[in-house]
Amino acid sequence: MLLLTGATGRIGSALLRRLTTARVPVRCLVRDPKRLGAERVRVQIALGDLADPPSFRNALRGVTTVVHLGASIRDQPAGSIEELNGIATWRLVQAAERAGVEHFVFTSALGASAHNRTRFLRAKALAEQAVVESSLRHTIVAPSIVYAPGDHLTTVLGRLAWLPVVPLSGRGHAQFQPIWADDVADCLMAALDRPVDPDAPNLRVELAGPDVHTYEGIVRAVLAAAGRPRRLLPVPLGLTSRGLRVAEALMGTTAPVTWDEAELLEVSMTSRHGTADAERLGVTPKRLAAVLGTA
Repeated sequence: MLLLTGATGRIGSALLRRLTTARVPVRCLVRDPKRLGAERVRVQIALGDLADPPSFRNALRGVTTVVHLGASIRDQPAGSIEELNGIATWRLVQAAERAGVEHFVFTSALGASAHNRTRFLRAKALAEQAVVESSLRHTIVAPSIVYAPGDHLTTVLGRLAWLPVVPLSGRGHAQFQPIWADDVADCLMAALDRPVDPDAPNLRVELAGPDVHTYEGIVRAVLAAAGRPRRLLPVPLGLTSRGLRVAEALMGTTAPVTWDEAELLEVSMTSRHGTADAERLGVTPKRLAAVLGTA
């Protein structure tokens, strides 16, 4: 039995389709099974979430593999970024050890470090440390920015494209190697099928797309794919921060964008390995333009 967290996210939904197609027995830890769509009738359901550690015990019963994709890039009513990413992963790792799990697969992020300027990447570093220091055989996947048509970023940019000028947080110079969620899911499937090497049972891979794009370049690509290219208006970070913090204070979790999300787009996420790690898993990541249909 495989336990999957984050099954309704960009990567999780793509991975879940592949797992059920391959007839892998899957149990999903979810708050609302309806969000699984048609897949909910093909999997076991464990009600709970990362903010509810007691739910881990039931979710892990009979599980040999955990694929932990659950994460949050903004504070939630149930917990902060640090709690939902770092502390929750640490608790899940401990519960997995007690349950006798054989393989723990964790999705971190390129650039995760204890000294990163962003809360999310600091929390991911804490989570990664918990996995590495555990007694579990583990696979850590660290992607650059992950995208999919219709995801949160492309949806927000699509709405902004109705304006005559689209605001751009900061200068937009941070560099990324965007990788399609479906390509990440294919890499995870390959990692799950990888034969265990007794001499090197643990694996860490960096996943990146074939091209380096600035954040400004990504925005222009998404606007072009939507058929609404627009002039961009750089907004100083100080003004962006104040404006988004006020919006979040007024709107709470319904705010379309938070400062923590915007700040992530100021931090470069590239790998010196390029696409090599993905290709070693048998996956050739697609270019952003090809996925968006502008190639």
